[in-house]
Formats: sequence, structure tokens, C-alpha cells
Amino acid sequence: MRKTGWTCGAVLLTLALVSAAEGQDMPADYKAAMTTLGRSGDFKDGVLKVNIPRTDLKVTIHERPVPTPLGFGGWVAMTRGDGGHEVLMGDLVLTEDEVNPVMSALLDNGIDVTALHNHFFWEQPRIFYMHLHGMGTAAELATRLKPAMALIDKAMRAAPQGPAAAAPAPTGVTAATVAGIIGHQGEQSGPVYKITIGRPDITVREHGALINARMGLNTWAAFAGSDSEALVAGDVAMLAQEVTPVLKALRASGIDVVSIHHHMTATQPDVYFLHYLGSGPADKLARGVRAALDLLGKPAPKS
Repeated sequence: MRKTGWTCGAVLLTLALVSAAEGQDMPADYKAAMTTLGRSGDFKDGVLKVNIPRTDLKVTIHERPVPTPLGFGGWVAMTRGDGGHEVLMGDLVLTEDEVNPVMSALLDNGIDVTALHNHFFWEQPRIFYMHLHGMGTAAELATRLKPAMALIDKAMRAAPQGPAAAAPAPTGVTAATVAGIIGHQGEQSGPVYKITIGRPDITVREHGALINARMGLNTWAAFAGSDSEALVAGDVAMLAQEVTPVLKALRASGIDVVSIHHHMTATQPDVYFLHYLGSGPADKLARGVRAALDLLGKPAPKS
């Protein structure tokens, strides 16, 4: 059958779209960096992100088993900056005895440590979170990061392999209810429903690289348990004038504030991060989170 001009044009358009899609594949230097680290990741919104879930840790809060996706997963991410350099950021999940060896491995290899804090209360074992920052080529950053990652991998391999104590199977919260109250959709990861919200109203750049939600500039809320007996854990990214109103909103809802800190240094504007933890009916917790989120992005009060 003879092809018409329209058919040929459609074929060319299809090929062009395929080519454009292929042009969005992960850069070769990012693939090589993952090989160096011995881990996999994904490339989206200009960011390579590698997740580091601490599935070896059997964490309880008030003797209640909590799943890893509630907040026991670390990550590292990198994105293009100026002059052919990459900007690296990350958050590593560590036990007490891992903190200083991993910190030394980072510092000794030219990676900055920008924060160290907790995300939870009453957890066993005690868990700490270490934020990191680096500049260089993808190959350089992967090589400099590898010694710290090797310590985490060694700890994970050394963890007891026996079955954990049996716990009641979690029913999970009703995602539609939580998402409807908060006003954002999330993702289901096993028994955990997590909503992640960027702060596109805050423009932060490091050496020309845009620090977006995948690089850590985000607010999130993770729900586990059941509709009647839920846990919520999360993080709120705030400007200075938002800190006190958000604190008041969370405390008025009976949600505990765990820590307030920076994740990044030498940024303009300053961004503060607040970790919280709450328990109770899922809908009540979601309303408390929503009350805090509604305060973000408001104009600063006039002095």
C-alpha cells in the first residue's frame, strides 16, 4: 500500500519522539557512578537518586514494630552544576556505633557533613541521620563516597539473618482518606503510605544546580498502622517565618516535634527542616499535618 504524506509524517514524528525520550536516559557518567557504588538508582527531573533502605534494622517505637519505609531509608542524589561539576547531597541512616566511623569516612574523602540529628523518639535501636554534601565529577563523588557506603554495607551484611519476631500484619491506612485530607497523592510502599511534596516556591541553587524535591528540598508525611491506630512520621521544609506557625499547628494537633535543624549549609534563603511523630486515628493525624502544610508559602508578616 502506498504511504501518504500524512503517514510518512506520522512515522517521522514517532521517531522524533522516541529519540527525544532516549535523550532523557540516565547519563553514562551516572551509570558508571552507580557501578562504582555497587547500587542502583533512578534518573528523573535531572537528578540521579540512589535509595539506601536499612532493611537490616528491626526498629520498634514503644515496643511496636515499625516498617522500614516509615523513615528508615537513606539516600544520596546528584545533579548537574556549573563547570561540568555535580552537586551531591544525601541523608544516611545510621546506628549509634556507625555515626563516627561513617562521618570520618566522609570527611577523610572530601565529603562535607552538614547535619546530624534524630527523626524519632523512643525508637530501639537508636537511629541517627547524617546529611552530606559534595562537589566534583560523578566519578570523583562516587569514589569519595564509596568508603562510607562500604561501612554501611558491612553493617547490613553483619546483621543477624534469623527471622524477626512475629508481629501482627498491618492493615495499612486508607490511602484515599489520608490523601483527600492532606490534598496530595502519595505512594504505597508495603504497609506505608508516603506523601512527598516539593517546595517549588523556594528557589535554592548550589553552584548553578537547582536543589529540587529529589535533592532533598521537600516536605513529606508517612503513615503506617491502621485507620484507628496509625503512626505518622514526617519532615517539613520551611522558611524562617514559617517555623513558629508550623510548630504551633503540629502541637495543637497533638503531634510531637522531634527535631528542628538545617540539612544544607550556606544556602540562600535559609531553609529549616522539622521532623515530627504522631500516633492516633489516621484521619486526625492527617488533619494535623494538613494544618501545618496550609501555613507554608504564606507571605511573611509585616514588621
